[in-house]
Amino acid sequence: MVIKSETLSFTVPEMLRLELGAIPKTGYYDSTSEFLRDAMRTLLAARKDLRIALASVLYRDGKISLGKAVEIADVGYEEMKKMLVEKGIKLRRGAETSKEIEARLIKMAK
Repeated sequence: MVIKSETLSFTVPEMLRLELGAIPKTGYYDSTSEFLRDAMRTLLAARKDLRIALASVLYRDGKISLGKAVEIADVGYEEMKKMLVEKGIKLRRGAETSKEIEARLIKMAK
């Protein structure tokens, strides 16, 4: 499995920029990127509501399958389906997104 990385740019207040710049110097993390990835994982682990919201949006936009939404939200299939319907998100009958099907076919061809 190949995990792609993408560079993101965002604006932060001066003090936060200084703090982020000092992260590697603390010895806790090798880079600011490593720290930000860990911070995101920590926040998402603590905020089930945010995981569910992210999974719902990604599923609604066709970026992930129901299975991946269940994984991100850390809920059961039936619970995820119920939440999606309650949010007015139409359930797709296919088990995978077109991107996942393509990746699976490429993997099977190898």
